[in-house]
Amino acid sequence: MPLPWAWDSRGWPPCPPTATIVGKLFGIRYLSTLFGLTLLSHQIGGFLGAYLGGLALVRFGDYQWMWYADMALAAAAAVINLPIREARIAPVSSPA
Repeated sequence: MPLPWAWDSRGWPPCPPTATIVGKLFGIRYLSTLFGLTLLSHQIGGFLGAYLGGLALVRFGDYQWMWYADMALAAAAAVINLPIREARIAPVSSPA
């Protein structure tokens, strides 16, 4: 049985912020479906990364070209996310 604190090193910490962003963007009515699709796309990306890494190893004899592709995809993702502007959340004042 895995230790409860071991989940921190297994990729689960980004899930709550990701679910929050999906909920803020699309509302909570379909949050479970949309978050499921988010996780599905993440798994497909993980599969393609491992598969294409294997193809790169077989084709070129090392992982060098896969690292270049990884850097290019990371840079493209950063550029795609630059225009995102989140609305500021106004603080709620409590009655004293």
